[in-house]
Amino acid sequence: MSGTDEPAIDLAELERKYDPEMAFRPTGKTVTILVTAALVAMSIYHYYAAGFGLVRELVHRGIHISFVLGLIFLVFGATKRENDTLYPSSVLRPGGIGLWDWAFGLLAVAASLYLPLLPASAVSVRVGNPSGFDVFMGTALILLTLEAARRSIGWTLMAIAVAFMAYGLFGQYMPGVFRHPGASWSALVNHLYMTDQGIYGIAVGAVAKYVFLFVLFGVLATRIGLGKLFIDVASSIAGRYAGGPAKVAIFSSALLGTISGSSIANTVTTGSLTIPAMKKVGYKPHFAGAVEATASTGGQITPPIMGAAAFIMVEFLEIPYRDIVYAAVFPALLHYIGIFAMVHFEAKRLGLRGLRPDEMPQLVKVFTENWLAVVPLLILMVLILSGRTPDYAAVWGITACIVVGFITPHNRLTVKDLIDSLSLGAKYALAVGAAAAVVGIVVGVVTLTGTAFRLSFIITQTAGNLGSTLTALLPAGLVTVNALALFFTLVFTAFACILMGAGIPTTATYIILVSVAAPALSLLGVEPLVSHFFVFYYGVLADITPPVALAAYAAAGIAGSNPFQTGNTAFRLGIAKALVPFVFVYSPSLLLVTQGFTWEAFFITLTGATLGIVMLGGAFTGFMVAPLNRLERIWLGLMALLFVAPGLTTMAIGVVLSLPVLVRQVLGWRRQQAAESAGA
Repeated sequence: MSGTDEPAIDLAELERKYDPEMAFRPTGKTVTILVTAALVAMSIYHYYAAGFGLVRELVHRGIHISFVLGLIFLVFGATKRENDTLYPSSVLRPGGIGLWDWAFGLLAVAASLYLPLLPASAVSVRVGNPSGFDVFMGTALILLTLEAARRSIGWTLMAIAVAFMAYGLFGQYMPGVFRHPGASWSALVNHLYMTDQGIYGIAVGAVAKYVFLFVLFGVLATRIGLGKLFIDVASSIAGRYAGGPAKVAIFSSALLGTISGSSIANTVTTGSLTIPAMKKVGYKPHFAGAVEATASTGGQITPPIMGAAAFIMVEFLEIPYRDIVYAAVFPALLHYIGIFAMVHFEAKRLGLRGLRPDEMPQLVKVFTENWLAVVPLLILMVLILSGRTPDYAAVWGITACIVVGFITPHNRLTVKDLIDSLSLGAKYALAVGAAAAVVGIVVGVVTLTGTAFRLSFIITQTAGNLGSTLTALLPAGLVTVNALALFFTLVFTAFACILMGAGIPTTATYIILVSVAAPALSLLGVEPLVSHFFVFYYGVLADITPPVALAAYAAAGIAGSNPFQTGNTAFRLGIAKALVPFVFVYSPSLLLVTQGFTWEAFFITLTGATLGIVMLGGAFTGFMVAPLNRLERIWLGLMALLFVAPGLTTMAIGVVLSLPVLVRQVLGWRRQQAAESAGA
């Protein structure tokens, strides 16, 4: 897309401003070289360990944490002022960084490596009976991990972890079902530091083993031109239709989402082109920003590369990543169908044009110049779908990116570009690594105290009581207590995900809440894969849910719109993502790899969900093929809810009850066409 007449946008500065995970402090030349070298070393180590090294699991996790924490204390200041100020070098600030930060970084590295580098036999003997020095090093790592998370993510996750630790220490003073014997500080440190149930647990393991490599692959694939290819292809295919730039935003974000699991990175990358183009053809700034933000959040749920939570799901469920990929395909498709429907209806309502031929790239030229960039993604997908492990597939994908980058005639990779990409990939992984370590603290307390089962009991009991009360008020036989208990449990879980996701990253939200929600839903007969996907989807929704909608705020920065208004509109556009999890809970066949899967149930579910989402889009937009009045919008929205639990009966009822509105739409469209013909 070209000819937008918009001022140039500094993407790096925009990402730094709206993504707290990339808000690095300015440093002098010497420190910058040191940090870059450490970041590059981090990327090379992970690539080597996954492809060629035989590193013991605990050692690998320890080295990963040491890189993450050591670098965070160098690149993130303790205060906002330190993040915004370039300090001159002095005795108290060597290289412009305070002595205390150098000390914290070195201590974090030592504490991270102390336990993993002990002989395995020595570790097994000391678990449950740590020495005084073990407790000291464990205490140092716990406190430094909390501080690193505060600097790189914010206060919320750190506060949650501190609250859980306090609960672990003083559980004997808690009321009722939450009471437990409590733990001494030594016992708590032993569990969080000396076992694989705490900081060195599943979350850090998945990030170190899988997530880092896929982040690096996404950076390299974008650098060799795959991201530009996706945007140009989307422009060539979708740009010519009504409201073309908005549809380009959806298609390009969907394609870019296959190589990047970051909502904000996707928003900034594609939004710098699509948002000005949307404004030019007539979309309001807040709507343009909302379209891009909503489409970009799909990156975390779009295979083959999804957010970090998807890889952690592999470790939790102990299933091949291939199954996660299969399960994610159609829910992601429904997400984009929902956005597309609303964007199309909005474009028709406003009478917006598409892009002119001179504003769109030529499809043949685009493929001719950039087709080689697709090769690494194809290699990655073939390896994953053939059953290879994610880390094996990622290593070969990264290797293919480097080879293609050096031989392609366009977007040729230089040594400097490679160094910059290795550095940027590691930068993206720092905050994720800190979040994973802190979540390990939370999960450790949960396993130590049995909190998950306590909370699951409370949730299911409350939902069951509400179900019993409501069943008594409804006609006999209309609905069962168990059905209502499941519904209320899903609603409680969804609200908890949205509320917690407003303050902490998707990955942390997923890990914390799935520890509670999965047992609760399991008691109600929901299989583990479905319950994990339910929490995963609602955690992602937080990126476009005010008051803290980071992707929407980044888009608002590009669009020059009100952030809160952009976030509200983004949530409306992404409402399909809020319905889809309920659909696959009630009809798990949508996920393809669930127990009892049948093609009949799958097609009925997919058809019903698509109809419901399109109807909901019309209800929220106030237009389908003709304007909808207020009563029609309300009625259509209510009918759309019938497709949440799709089946032939409910689908038929929904269609029949919607017919009056749909017939009025057709008649209104015919009148409009006749009026336009008469005017012509």
